[in-house]
Amino acid sequence: MIKTLKSKSLLLCAIVLICACAAPQNDPLTTLGKGPDTAIDSGNIDEAVDGLIVGHRLMAAGEYELALRAYTRAASEQGINADVLSALGSANLKLGRLGQAKKLLQVAVEKDEKFVPAWNNLGIVLSSEGNLLEAKRVFQLAYGLDNGDSEEIRTNLTKIIAKIENTGYTTANNNNNDFDLVRRGNGKYLLLKTAKSN
Repeated sequence: MIKTLKSKSLLLCAIVLICACAAPQNDPLTTLGKGPDTAIDSGNIDEAVDGLIVGHRLMAAGEYELALRAYTRAASEQGINADVLSALGSANLKLGRLGQAKKLLQVAVEKDEKFVPAWNNLGIVLSSEGNLLEAKRVFQLAYGLDNGDSEEIRTNLTKIIAKIENTGYTTANNNNNDFDLVRRGNGKYLLLKTAKSN
């Protein structure tokens, strides 16, 4: 009986080996180290997507660390301009890195004194640090530069004034995460909501 099992096992192994050797020659996996020619089926990528656009989408999705990487890539591609610095500052703000965010946003407004998103987001940093009067001044400046067109900046200014006057704010909702970040996109300012605490 043992001899019969051994001979059946040997026969089965021989059949498997014969089938493996008889595989069709056009199978890309039969030749070691060779596969299908990927250049035939893949499209050519001439230029990558703008790092700022990728970063803005990641920020909107709540992926702040990945957004920071995308903004860093944008800085290497586009150079250090106010738009990139503001984006880097905003990502750092979302990650809770207030010191880094403040430095980046301050440099952004030094590079472009009329860059509204950087002023607005700097106001949020100042408010988060408890520097309410300076935050109010910065929000007023952002509001003036924007000619009052941005509802988000107007809301931020109203909130900071209410915080200073301590009207309508309780300890439950007097947090630093209720301001609206603003970024530039497609020639206009786009809102980046901050997380509300429950």
